[in-house]
Amino acid sequence: MEAGSRPFAGVRVIDADTHITEPHDLWTSRAPAILADRVPKVVEVDGRPSWFLDGVSLGRAIPASVVDRDGERSRGTGFMRWTIDDSHPAAYAIEPRLQVMDELGIWAQVVYPNVAGFGGQRFGDITDEALRLACVTIYNDAMAEMQEQSGERLFPMGLLPWWDIDASVRETERIAQLGLRGVNMTSDPQLHGFADLGERAWDPLWDVCSDLALPVHFHIGASQTSFSWYGESPWPSHSGDRRLAIGSAMLYLTNARVLANIIYSGLLERHPALKVVSVESGIGWIPFVLESLDYQLGEMAPGAMDHLSMAPSAYFRRQMYGCYWFEKHDVAHTLDVLGYDNVLFETDFPHPTCLYPDSLEQAATGLDGVPVEVQRKVLQDNAAALYRIPLPLVPEESA
Repeated sequence: MEAGSRPFAGVRVIDADTHITEPHDLWTSRAPAILADRVPKVVEVDGRPSWFLDGVSLGRAIPASVVDRDGERSRGTGFMRWTIDDSHPAAYAIEPRLQVMDELGIWAQVVYPNVAGFGGQRFGDITDEALRLACVTIYNDAMAEMQEQSGERLFPMGLLPWWDIDASVRETERIAQLGLRGVNMTSDPQLHGFADLGERAWDPLWDVCSDLALPVHFHIGASQTSFSWYGESPWPSHSGDRRLAIGSAMLYLTNARVLANIIYSGLLERHPALKVVSVESGIGWIPFVLESLDYQLGEMAPGAMDHLSMAPSAYFRRQMYGCYWFEKHDVAHTLDVLGYDNVLFETDFPHPTCLYPDSLEQAATGLDGVPVEVQRKVLQDNAAALYRIPLPLVPEESA
């Protein structure tokens, strides 16, 4: 499709949720010699590549991409049998990714991991403290390289060593020095015996994120509890394709509990400059959850919520963001309720629910009837402000 015929002419579209299929040597090529055989690496098992971490299998090394090497979109569960060579190079390499972005009409992308878990939760299973910290820092170094080599068009979110609050603060400071624009967090450190995110022990992290203008991201499936919905929500009698569909749909809703816990904990009250993003969860359910949180506030015993100075819905509008992609019905009303500054656009490239190959055409359907200035906020301005992304003029503006 020619650029001039795409929807949203004159807009530098920023895609707020994509994923990288980590190159098989991402860790081994950067690790110190003493750790080179223990960091994540790919090993052939029964003729199939698998990720191993310190001798423990993390599962098959599938590319987590539904775009094949010829650029065709795969439907269903067939992609789960692919190797990285079956996937389009845009899943794991910078130049092919930029080429696909240009073809789709997307200027910049925010990038999340696969191997570490969507919130970096899998690294918490490592018992060796030096090794698990190295897994995080090597990933962040590689992502800083990607951002620079992409000409500031790919913006990976940094992982944190969430099992150690002091180390998380230090890594956040280092992330800022690397030039990364946000941090990606697991939603449930309490599952590993640590303080939950509402406890004041975490305040130093929220302070440094606020001071450095680094938004905190909670991607769906960012903990063992939330990701278990994917496996447990479908009934066993369903086929693999149906299980994938049900599991994916239910996975979006796991962020409702994250949103509720964050707001009711008082975390946002104590840190009014902190920005929080709910990633790949959609937006249609958020007004209902916010209304229910507002309602339940009045159902509590007197004094139970004196630590909040505003209604839960007000905290969302002041400090939180949701990510919109496939929804086509009632989007305009949802934007009215959540606030025009509180929604980002995403495609989830190249995962199973992604909008590829007609990303902007699908977005145009959902945004039909939404004022042009609001469309620009959702597609460009909100993300540009949140991630401090400079936007070059598009040809129509520079002519």
